Amino acid sequence: MSRLHRFLGLAALTGLFSSALAQTSVYAHTKVGMFSPSVKGIPARVYVPNGKDNSVSIIDPQTYKVVRTFKVDQEPQHVVASYDLKTLWVASDRGRQSLTPIDPQTRRPGRPVPTSDPYNLYFTPDGRHGMVVAENQRRLNFTDPRTMQVQFSIAVPCRGINHMDFSADGRTLLAACEFSGDVLKIDLPSRKVTGLLHIGGMPQDVKLSPDGRVYYVADMMADGVYMIDNSGNIPKRLGFIATGKGAHGLYPSRDGTRLYITNRGEGSVSVMNFASHKLVARWRVPGGGSPDMGSVSANGTQFWVSARYSDEVYVFDTRSGVLTHRIKVGRGPHGLTYFPQPGRFSLGHTSNYR
Repeated sequence: MSRLHRFLGLAALTGLFSSALAQTSVYAHTKVGMFSPSVKGIPARVYVPNGKDNSVSIIDPQTYKVVRTFKVDQEPQHVVASYDLKTLWVASDRGRQSLTPIDPQTRRPGRPVPTSDPYNLYFTPDGRHGMVVAENQRRLNFTDPRTMQVQFSIAVPCRGINHMDFSADGRTLLAACEFSGDVLKIDLPSRKVTGLLHIGGMPQDVKLSPDGRVYYVADMMADGVYMIDNSGNIPKRLGFIATGKGAHGLYPSRDGTRLYITNRGEGSVSVMNFASHKLVARWRVPGGGSPDMGSVSANGTQFWVSARYSDEVYVFDTRSGVLTHRIKVGRGPHGLTYFPQPGRFSLGHTSNYR
């Protein structure tokens, strides 16, 4: 039993989450069919940044075939939908560092925008700023969300800031710092770090619970997911769920009831029930693999995820947990995105919609 269960009591916790899910959810606008008018007519494609090939592969999810591959700047890390869902950005953080725009209507890249240290990209919930995660510089660079020109920066007191998620009201965020083993709480209106919690290990992806009370933080060295209290300015650890070796990416199911957790070190995906905090399934890659970052399909029946060290993309059936397809792409595929997805707007990374 986790510390969170001992702290709140399993029955109370289950009732709390079940009630919250019935009433409201931060993922209420990301269910099947709830597309923004901005993506009308855009064909579904899966965009895969191949970090070691300096390229992006585009997969047609109907045929499961790569239909196009094009070059980008060095070490593309993630493909990220813009806040207004009109552009996809490829974040390349080596050599000539840049953000390369892709027009999702034509699937063609535009001219790269020189950008300092863009490991990842997010957008503030009010849509006023892009947020370039400058991992090596220990900064968050806030930009014009369309031109990506820097407007101001926030220095962070940790090493390796990489992933984050936002509170339900959009005023704060929790960020993970993988190289120093910290999580940070940042207040957006005041532009200040309000608290730091050292959890050790290598914290990776961050995801907010449907009711907005708890952040989940995957830790690649602890082999599981930490639960962090979202009620105050200073992060507090509530509990821990062991999921599998190399826990890395976190993705809510399309109905907002489950969390898919990629275990990169053992070639599996764990499925957690939000209400009970219990693992209800584990999907395995036959023969082992390296599931990393990905997206749930628009209809919720598939989970697409990059195989970081296997140079392919996995497709899992979310109903059976069976690995149905393995698609060969370039070397070192990382933060792929399925686009378009349901949601009013994108908060960034590969699958953060509200």
